[in-house]
Amino acid sequence: METRTVPVLIAGEIVVDFTLPYQKAECKLRLGGIVHAARGLWAAGVPYAVAAFCPQYLEGEARRYLEAHGCQEFHLLGDVVGAPNVIVIGDPTEVSHQGYEDLLRDRKHVIPRDPGPDLQGYARVMVFPGRYDIDDLRRRCSPNARFSIDAAYDVDSLASLQQFRDCIEAVMLSTSSHIFATLGAGSLDPLLAEVATLSPEVFLLKENRGGSRLFDLRNGSVEEIPATLGKTANSVGVGDVYSAVMVAYAERGWAEAAWRGCQAATAYAHTTYPDDFRRDLQRSLTLTVEELRGLSGTTLPWHERQRFSIYLAGPDFSYVYKPELDRAVESLAYHNFRVRRPVQENGELAKPASDGALRRTYLLDCQLLKDCDAIFAIPLGRDPGTLVEIGMAIELRKPVITFDPREENNNTMVMVGSSVYSADLDECLNGMFDALAKLRITMV
Repeated sequence: METRTVPVLIAGEIVVDFTLPYQKAECKLRLGGIVHAARGLWAAGVPYAVAAFCPQYLEGEARRYLEAHGCQEFHLLGDVVGAPNVIVIGDPTEVSHQGYEDLLRDRKHVIPRDPGPDLQGYARVMVFPGRYDIDDLRRRCSPNARFSIDAAYDVDSLASLQQFRDCIEAVMLSTSSHIFATLGAGSLDPLLAEVATLSPEVFLLKENRGGSRLFDLRNGSVEEIPATLGKTANSVGVGDVYSAVMVAYAERGWAEAAWRGCQAATAYAHTTYPDDFRRDLQRSLTLTVEELRGLSGTTLPWHERQRFSIYLAGPDFSYVYKPELDRAVESLAYHNFRVRRPVQENGELAKPASDGALRRTYLLDCQLLKDCDAIFAIPLGRDPGTLVEIGMAIELRKPVITFDPREENNNTMVMVGSSVYSADLDECLNGMFDALAKLRITMV
């Protein structure tokens, strides 16, 4: 990318991310918050500066780390007191709720530096809101500065951003954000109307494994950017990287900028080692946008996921120990999939069951399976009913995703007959996104 005389300014909080150990992976401790965005710009070869709020104990380490990773200027805007700014993360792969825990968040507050740094020299500012006074940040920047705002966290309402009206280039949002849950989960219309009140040029909706959509509010066009699914090493900060790199490429047009941001986010999700991330991203950036559009990917917008029914095949009974099944259901619901649970819909049979009750349940379950578009199977304990349902679905040529967390069913018929067979829920979730995205194409 061409050299810039004025770096992009990233503004927000610096935190410490502490990922709890999970699935045989060790715990991970690294600088987070706007440092994720900084890593993205460093890996893309983009000059940048940082305007940060952080606890005093982090300042020196943050300065050293960022300077070693391409930061041209570091401005300390204020101190975070009362809390360590440590985020504990339960699920870094985001197969379901990530379980963020901001330690001592109720005691946390921000004390601005007085006098604060002069930010008048920056023409383009990428803002990640936090517990700080965003109005004060606006006043410190040039009247001619152009802002992009990732409102995924610490923004309860877009109305709080009205002071940026007419100087916003882009608004970014994730489907996991509070604002999306409030305004956009049922329909995009209320959310798009609210975004339009800020008069940005574009709005980016990041839809997790289903890809993303770029809404150009100047001409009404929509660009779908597919996700490239693979093994998720860590999803924390992936959206921040997407936003920052997108802003860095804005001079090439917002469509290309969004594709470049997506490339960076994809590479960031696959590793937590900065040097590997930079190497992979630099390789990826050699592709043209036309070449990227020609590659396969997964596009499954949030609101279209409810068009498809997923049959849950598994021992979903009240008397069965099934934490893996419960977690899979939670994961599918978190991503807005429509899960049909035959045991809950058609009733749990008494023991012993009458011949009539058996026949009734059998017919209802068979019809439900036929009516569904895909099957998510969890054959715990080699449950015979689940294995029969897998076979029926294969015969009906429906996509079957088999999640076998206890690795009890690694036989030829199940493994080969399933579209995806794995003991890893992350891989199975990707398989469901991919299967339904392919069905979506045939239904267009």
